[in-house]
Amino acid sequence: MENSIVAKDEFKHFSHDHSLSLVYLHQKNQKIENDSDEDEDRDEEAEDEFVEENLHGGECNMCKEHILSFDVCYYYCKPCDYSLHKFCAELPMILQNHPLHPQHDLSLFFPFENFPMQCILCKHNRKTIRFYGCNTCKINIDIICATLRERKINHPSHPHQMELMPQPIVSSCSACGTGKIHKNFKDDEHPNLLHCPFHDEGDNLLKRHMSNQIEFTGKQHEVDMINHFVHHHPLIRFNKQTPDSKKMVSLHNPMKRIQLLCDGCVKPILTEPFYICRNQQADEQCCFILHEWCAKLPLKIQDYMDHPEHTLFLLPKVPGMFFSVFTCAICNLPSNGFAYGCMMCEFYIDINCAFIPEKITHDAHPGHLLYKVDPSITRRLCGTCNACLWDMYNSWGFRCPSCDYYIHVGCALLLYRVIKHKCDKHPLSLRYEPAENHISDYFCEICEHELDPWKWFYHCTTCAQSTHAACAPLVLQYEQATGVGYYESVHKFRNVKFGGTLMIKGHSHRLTFVERIDSNGKCFKCDRWLQGMIFKCLECKFGLHYECVS
Repeated sequence: MENSIVAKDEFKHFSHDHSLSLVYLHQKNQKIENDSDEDEDRDEEAEDEFVEENLHGGECNMCKEHILSFDVCYYYCKPCDYSLHKFCAELPMILQNHPLHPQHDLSLFFPFENFPMQCILCKHNRKTIRFYGCNTCKINIDIICATLRERKINHPSHPHQMELMPQPIVSSCSACGTGKIHKNFKDDEHPNLLHCPFHDEGDNLLKRHMSNQIEFTGKQHEVDMINHFVHHHPLIRFNKQTPDSKKMVSLHNPMKRIQLLCDGCVKPILTEPFYICRNQQADEQCCFILHEWCAKLPLKIQDYMDHPEHTLFLLPKVPGMFFSVFTCAICNLPSNGFAYGCMMCEFYIDINCAFIPEKITHDAHPGHLLYKVDPSITRRLCGTCNACLWDMYNSWGFRCPSCDYYIHVGCALLLYRVIKHKCDKHPLSLRYEPAENHISDYFCEICEHELDPWKWFYHCTTCAQSTHAACAPLVLQYEQATGVGYYESVHKFRNVKFGGTLMIKGHSHRLTFVERIDSNGKCFKCDRWLQGMIFKCLECKFGLHYECVS
């Protein structure tokens, strides 16, 4: 086999320290016999030889594809066993006027080590292949897709000519309207299937789950006053239309800076009726409040997926936690709302994670079921979340096994289809790819930093304004910039209800429990910048980290 290889010209490539030799997979002067009597035998021998030699050149270190017999030749460094396709070795460092992105040059680069990158065309996550990228638009195309020679093809599976498109998903053929993605499930087989994203912040997982429960529809749940073990005072079913309501309560409205959060799920209360502490109606200092569905939560959960050995019980507060803040064992986010827990094992989950469905559908990947996957699966599979483009490793998420499509649980369930923001008089819609005919670069109207349009973001087509998902208020309990370089800022403190106060030794004013992500001075104990959960004096500059107080 070695006798069939003849080394030729030397070549120096930027990707390797040594010169590379041009190697032929067949003798250049190999004599071709034309004897018709031997044609059949020779064809059979040639077929056998092809099978033996089809992996002869090894693997190309640029595109990670095998170097096969029909590649004719390749570049090779024998001491290092380093190979390149001749085509890959001669790729330019800069692609100009590329048909998929003609407005900017595309530069050849290699992804960060062990950090998978997704091609916007084929949607494959790769971490050992080179890409062409545009730093301005933050788009990346792997070298295989970027160098496809044929932009239009005739394919036997379709009667019309097909053209390579820059969109990751083509919904239909422009000539006949035939859809590309076929639905892989029947609606009647999944009557309670959750369709995401939720329309707006008035909808959420707990509301959907409880509305599907038979017992929730009974008349016994329309009691005007209840005694619930989660609170030491009676709770009144509040409705402003009820004549005996003594005190008006304004619903949550970020546009008017009105905050009303449920003490159970720590989500906004946007509709009536809801349950409120009777003492608050009597003008006393007790502000406990619950969604109607949070007042009807089951008292225990058996055979929970991540802790099946013990029953989980509903807890109004996790015991032994400072300011009742605990870390959920599923989403790893802090919470001070209700929890389901096993005190024997110190296993606690917030009530939102207790009811994550086994499967959902999502507008970003229509027609296919997305199945829940746990960290044991995402540690094994190399996947990237299609919403935030961060690695799925060791995370809970949803996956389409047919397409190898991933979304983090938080990205799927916490980003709404439509939001309102005080900076725009129109609703902002969740987008999964760049807006059509957008004539300028993308930047966030809130933090004024660059915006990557291949990550999900919010956009107003009327005003051509865009907002990071991390900076949009969504159902946020506060109105502060979140910082785009901080992935967890999308929903880091969404399960924490701020606003409580405490007194500490050595300071004369009460400290308020607040959230800060932008720098807000330094901690008076550890001298680090105050970020995340902090206790802040509203009368002076004194502040402490939550960890430093606890």
